[in-house]
Amino acid sequence: MSGVQNIEVPPDEADQRLDRWFRKRFPHVPHGRIEKMLRKGEIRLNGGRARAATRVEAGQIVRVPPLPDAAAPAPSKPTVSDADAKMMRNAVLWKDDHIIALNKPPGVPTQGGSKQSRHIDGLAEALKFGFEEKPRLVHRLDKDTSGVLLLARTRRIAGGLTEAFRDRETRKIYWAAVAGVPSPKMGTIRYGLVKAPGHGGKGEGEKMLAIDPRDVEAKPGAKHATTDYAVLSALARRASWVALVPITGRTHQLRAHMAAMGHPIVGDGKYGGSGQENLGDGWGAQLGGEISRKLHLHARSLSFTHPVTGNRVSITAPLPPHMARTWDILDWSAAEVPADPFEDLA
Repeated sequence: MSGVQNIEVPPDEADQRLDRWFRKRFPHVPHGRIEKMLRKGEIRLNGGRARAATRVEAGQIVRVPPLPDAAAPAPSKPTVSDADAKMMRNAVLWKDDHIIALNKPPGVPTQGGSKQSRHIDGLAEALKFGFEEKPRLVHRLDKDTSGVLLLARTRRIAGGLTEAFRDRETRKIYWAAVAGVPSPKMGTIRYGLVKAPGHGGKGEGEKMLAIDPRDVEAKPGAKHATTDYAVLSALARRASWVALVPITGRTHQLRAHMAAMGHPIVGDGKYGGSGQENLGDGWGAQLGGEISRKLHLHARSLSFTHPVTGNRVSITAPLPPHMARTWDILDWSAAEVPADPFEDLA
């Protein structure tokens, strides 16, 4: 067992997530243990607590608590099954020497956690395509959200793409089926968001609560959040097809914002109230049958400026099977709506 170490981040290790920096420095330490040490404040950055996603910068000091001997046998590296490797390669929408764009399947987490052993980050081992290292995540989608997900094939490109997402230089358009029909049919949602505690020892059931934007500054932990929306088609008053653009990037932003409007996303048990049937009054995420069993939220398109070529790249992802079936049932056609319904407003 080692003693406490204080390590200065060198320039060539800067601009990466703290948990990833730690794993590269101490590959024998399991990811779950790293997360636990971060939660307990045993790993510190410049003397303060830090999150796994905090990006380390050159010159910062990382406090490393006592660790198991590096000579101890490391846990076996999980392998990607042939079925998962095929799934991941079939999900590739576009790639070059720098970036891979996936159509993320619903139900697969983007990144692992205490209860998630099968996730996009781990399965990315199947997407090396001749490179020595697997591609890196640069943004995330919720477990049950499908659609365009970018991965960087090198650390340098990951830094450039992460900065583009942080500076809102990317353009993301989501498609969703929601209960009822929002009015007006195009607008902007500006509810602030604050995390509500869950229940149980590990905070199960945590969710975001929408609050009046005027109350954000006075509410500890609250953040401003902005979403543009447009109704593309409707089924009487029971359901509608909406396009959503997250101007900010808060946790569960689109799901919480639509629920706060009284038009939760179909199949959203967390924010729609899965036990509430939608009877045409614009509330309840249950439409009946198979339609209500899965979340109907899809990252339809993403455009960004390529960090190497400088060209504008636009990626579009087909709907996942359960949403495609719903679109067929409701007679909604992608060919009949604009790719970007907000284009004339930009």
